[in-house]
Amino acid sequence: MGTLTGKTALVTGASRGIGQGIALRLAADGARVAVHYNANEDAAKQTVATIEAAGAEAFAIQAELGIPGDARTLWAAFDARAEGVDIIVNNAAVPGPYGHLGAIDPDEFDKVFAVNAKAPFFVTQEGLTRLRDGGRVINISTGLTRTAAMSELIAYAMSKGAIDVFTVNLAKDLGTRGITVNTIAPGVVDTDVNATWLRGNDQALAATAALSPLNRVADPAEIADIAAFLASDDSRWVTGQWIDATGGALII
Repeated sequence: MGTLTGKTALVTGASRGIGQGIALRLAADGARVAVHYNANEDAAKQTVATIEAAGAEAFAIQAELGIPGDARTLWAAFDARAEGVDIIVNNAAVPGPYGHLGAIDPDEFDKVFAVNAKAPFFVTQEGLTRLRDGGRVINISTGLTRTAAMSELIAYAMSKGAIDVFTVNLAKDLGTRGITVNTIAPGVVDTDVNATWLRGNDQALAATAALSPLNRVADPAEIADIAAFLASDDSRWVTGQWIDATGGALII
């Protein structure tokens, strides 16, 4: 019996990358996992198939985030397959526009905030009536909110800063129900979204690895392991926290 046997988890943006890693790990620990995806149905189905092949349970649900009614659409799809949730992982995000302040237009700015900040807020709000007492909310942020400024990623970092504030306030609000709320803040992770500049580029890989005292780049499973701890009963006395998952890149 796993540490999460009998629990149901929702992981947004779980068809690939960090979200997929978290979905696989929570399922391995016994949870039944709702694998949310935006557009990549094949990847979501493959994630579900991988979980089921390992003897666990999962189902895919589709909802585009960052548009009106996104939270209601997501939970309607969830409700058709499950009754109640124990773990909500707000992972889905877009990288946002890459550029300095003067290069970002209002539509790009609105998009990154709609997906990265507004959607988690309302997905969680809509989910509160389904989230059982003693449950878990796990938000995925970034080390960029507490490290040296990277002005080319200003909009993305700002959107994730909103998640950090959301976490501490929600932890205070939900504590009376025994629900913990925490943030995981990764650094660079070897995922598909970083593949174009990281994989196959020895110079970029070496420079990125050097940011960490461990001198390597994380893979999704290492972020997922932290999520598994926060989802488990072992983390019952941890709430409102920002967990540095940068491999020590923030050490001065």
